[in-house]
Amino acid sequence: MDEREFLAERFEAHRGRLRAVAYRMLGSVADAEDAVQEAWLRLARVDAAEVANLGGWLTTVVGRVCLDVLKHRRAVREEPLETHVPDPIVAEDPAEEAVLADSVGLALLVVLETLTPAERLAFVLHDMFGVPFEEIAPIVRRTPANATQLASRARRRVRGAARPDGDLPAQREVVDAFMAASRAGDFEALLAVLDPAVVLRVDFGPSGPSKLVRGAEDVAGQALLYARGAAGARHVVINGAAGIVPMVGGKARAVFSPTVRAGRIIEINILADPDRLANLNLPPLA
Repeated sequence: MDEREFLAERFEAHRGRLRAVAYRMLGSVADAEDAVQEAWLRLARVDAAEVANLGGWLTTVVGRVCLDVLKHRRAVREEPLETHVPDPIVAEDPAEEAVLADSVGLALLVVLETLTPAERLAFVLHDMFGVPFEEIAPIVRRTPANATQLASRARRRVRGAARPDGDLPAQREVVDAFMAASRAGDFEALLAVLDPAVVLRVDFGPSGPSKLVRGAEDVAGQALLYARGAAGARHVVINGAAGIVPMVGGKARAVFSPTVRAGRIIEINILADPDRLANLNLPPLA
């Protein structure tokens, strides 16, 4: 094995963690892969023998790349932030759930989108991956004390993120009840499975106006309209939780990701952007 092959092997041992960091930072599968690839290109340009802690070095590089991406997004963002739905990780079976989506729900990613780039980096690296603030500080160009404050502010925001119950079969029962009520046009049955303060977020991307709807009655009204356009649906696992992919003509029309707690849906995130759906590499849903 030559030196480059050995370096590639060492890098691959860290790829899963790096991809997980980048996905949580960026909420985009493609951008996460690009950030990891950039880390590899930078590693190939340095003397790896002088890198004492390869995992820490690579995490720092990925963190800086992601920080730059987030800053650029904020500078050019056109769509309303409150209706943006991050890329979901979709599997047909819990055992197939991608490692990079482990323990991070789509609703949590939505909240992470509202943080500043520095807050998001401090929170993700420290609270999700245990990186010390002394290592985070140089990335965000702050002191360790400032980095600690960034993570603390982010933590307060994240506490409000909708978190699902851990029982996947129980989640699926609620989702099935919602879908059945939608198809039947049963408004009262819809209200029975929706939390009074439920939030619906639909991201159509450039293809149409996105929506943010609050409250059980308004969300139920939208659900009745939504059900008419879906000829079929497939059960899936979305970022570890029960979800649905409505199908039309054998193609995914959207990714429907509800958050179920205590037997009711407290948040629904729907990605309906055709371009992003086409790039998600959804599993075959025949």
